[in-house]
Amino acid sequence: MAPLPAKPDMKDRILETADRLFYLQGIRSVGVDTIAAEIGISKRTLYNHFPSKDALISAYLARRFVSPRASDKPPVEQILGTFDSLERRFASKDFRGCPFVNAVAELGSEDQSVRKVAIAFKESRRLWFRDLLLQLGVADAEALATQLTLLVDGSIAQDLVRNDPAMARAAKQAATVLLKNAGVKVAQVKTR
Repeated sequence: MAPLPAKPDMKDRILETADRLFYLQGIRSVGVDTIAAEIGISKRTLYNHFPSKDALISAYLARRFVSPRASDKPPVEQILGTFDSLERRFASKDFRGCPFVNAVAELGSEDQSVRKVAIAFKESRRLWFRDLLLQLGVADAEALATQLTLLVDGSIAQDLVRNDPAMARAAKQAATVLLKNAGVKVAQVKTR
């Protein structure tokens, strides 16, 4: 008989619950009382693991800070695949946009710790694009990486407003034009 999967420790349970509630309902609207009640623990137990709501917010954002995975796919496929991934994510019922942008919008740009992690996340994505573009020999990889990042963020904003996953497809088409204009050989982009 296979052993039962290990139950997550309390700190992980708190963080998983905070992650879900912060992302779906908003950081400001979810208090530590709500998180504790959802798990069935006291606020004291929560504070034993996270001394403040700010510490819990920082842990939530750190958990969401995921760098793109290394891939053996050609750089062009990785770049354009970003938009395919976005389209799939947009189609899910629980999509609420970029958690980093949401956090800055909710907590204000004067919250330097939140702003700092949001900038770091956005910059890591831009650098990932830049590194792929350098592999392709693009002359101004810095500028094109910034433009691709703007397409990602723009498609996220458009999907949130329109509730239309096709916004990622439109961004992919624009990315294809940018890549071709930079001298990158791009296979025909499939449209539905």
